[in-house]
Amino acid sequence: MYNAYCRMYQKTFKLVSPLLPWREPELLEGANSLDKLPDIIKKTGISRILIVTDSGITSLGLMDGLLLNLQKWNIEFYIYDKTVPNPTITNIEEALEEYMKNNCQGIVAFGGGSPMDCAKGVGARVVRPEKSIPQMKGQFKVRKKLPPLFAVPTTAGTGSEATVAAVITDSRSHEKYAIIDLCLIPHYAVLDPLITIKLPPHITAATGMDALTHAIEAYIGRSSTAETRKLSIDAVRLIYDNLYETYQNGENLEARARMQKAAYLAGLAFTRSYVGNVHAIAHTLGGFYSVPHGLANAIILPYVLEHYGEAVWAPLDELAMAAGIGDPGASAEENSKSFISSIKSLNHKMGIPQKVSGIIDSDIPVMAERALKEANPLYPVPKIFGRNDMLKLYQIIKE
Repeated sequence: MYNAYCRMYQKTFKLVSPLLPWREPELLEGANSLDKLPDIIKKTGISRILIVTDSGITSLGLMDGLLLNLQKWNIEFYIYDKTVPNPTITNIEEALEEYMKNNCQGIVAFGGGSPMDCAKGVGARVVRPEKSIPQMKGQFKVRKKLPPLFAVPTTAGTGSEATVAAVITDSRSHEKYAIIDLCLIPHYAVLDPLITIKLPPHITAATGMDALTHAIEAYIGRSSTAETRKLSIDAVRLIYDNLYETYQNGENLEARARMQKAAYLAGLAFTRSYVGNVHAIAHTLGGFYSVPHGLANAIILPYVLEHYGEAVWAPLDELAMAAGIGDPGASAEENSKSFISSIKSLNHKMGIPQKVSGIIDSDIPVMAERALKEANPLYPVPKIFGRNDMLKLYQIIKE
């Protein structure tokens, strides 16, 4: 009965989705495309802007060129750089204070998924001052146009520059959840591979696997469409062709640019057809133990795919062919298992561990409950998991 309710809920969302006012960010692509951003900011009529980032980015000097150009265009900027991995409500409130205090008119999100999620949260609070972040948890609780939001991803993974979601952590309850609304899609996205050149190999690996997870979960879910399946396939091809190269040779600008495109395409795919149980579990690990999101997804992905069993053989067979590892003469089961093995192999080659260390047994029932609550009934997963499925998966992934 519960499974039938979940499927009906998901089917309703799929039927309604094409009627929603979807939009995509305007893209600036290619080396030095970041230099064009101040001109665009100026043309939108903005003279004071908040930049949401993290301390690692400011210490690396990745924004130095942008800041100089903003000064040339007489655009005042104020920097909030205390965003932590798995950004918190506190981060959003601190950044919001900076925004309001300085009468800012727009937001630049500069960094990986965490600064982008934090910036979206700030935008939501600006237009909904009467609502707290917890009150906007879930779907369509914002429903107001955000201030101009410019996303500058420094990793190729999150896809947040294309998505409707901001994922926030409540540091008191260890709960990690999403605010989902079409107004959270950034207005502009800058895909400049030059700012990913200094990305350390381990972050390149984890964020790249994050993008792969997005593409796979969007593809195998029951709300996929011809459009999202094409986006996912294109993303999987690009990732299999370029991720390991960027891990080995971080200064390969073409490979970096292709990975940025892959992350963006995967973001477009999953924001329209959703993610699945991999993300539901990963969010609990981020909330409880601050495991970086991309790393959690990378570790969990093959185990969840195996647990789906026959329900994913056909779509994984198709993805195996797209990735160039499928055998046209093999069965769907054989190709799907080869594809899962290739994910494990890619993780191993890039130094991603097989298990998550530090999971406490007494936390597992609570995490399982929260993962189930996130996944069901919203995520159109190939196979609906129950409590025993979740408990088993946590035991499998823990070291």
